[in-house]
Amino acid sequence: MSTVKQIVEKRRKKSEVEEYLREKLKDAGFGGVDIVFTPIGTRVTVYAMHPGRVIGPRGRTIKEISETLASKFGIENPNVTVAEIEVPELNPYVMAYRIAQAIEKGVRHRRVAFWALRRIMDAGARGVEIEISGKLTSARARTEKYSSGLIPKSGDYALKYLKVGKASILLKTGIYGVKVKIYPPDAPLPEELNLDIEKITTIKTSEHKGEVVEDGERSKGLKTEE
Repeated sequence: MSTVKQIVEKRRKKSEVEEYLREKLKDAGFGGVDIVFTPIGTRVTVYAMHPGRVIGPRGRTIKEISETLASKFGIENPNVTVAEIEVPELNPYVMAYRIAQAIEKGVRHRRVAFWALRRIMDAGARGVEIEISGKLTSARARTEKYSSGLIPKSGDYALKYLKVGKASILLKTGIYGVKVKIYPPDAPLPEELNLDIEKITTIKTSEHKGEVVEDGERSKGLKTEE
């Protein structure tokens, strides 16, 4: 199998595992999963608001998850661990699920979207974008976007630092989809990177000038001695 096919296969498998865990652990406040493939096995880290519900009584739930990952998804020697979400407002999975729950209870989608924007930005996020799709105000489905702060759309910033979470609900009018993108507080800004480059350039220029001065002084000294 080629390298490209291996990468595609790993991403496909991760998406399937994520979908399974999202449905399995929705009552535990599922907040995403990290899968790292190693030569001796696979390390699976599940993020949740309630780690105890992921583990289950006497570890039954987490054991069932490990067996399912091995038998259904073909993951070799899965080592499942649980990590608690410290700030739920900065987790896109949790916020997407909360928005979906609020819409299911009858709250207006615009009201809950602005509520989520405020909560996420108050938690320290550098940017947030919320997309709500479905038959929002008419018989025709459409998508509304709500954003605040800085959200990179492409490039290294979007690939490395942007966090994305999705949720969906089924109502009488049809399926509603919610997508939340969060640019976390520890992610760098483009202007900060430019400042770092300017500092490095200034330091290198200063060092180079210092060497020239020293060489000049040395040459003057040699001429004087002659």
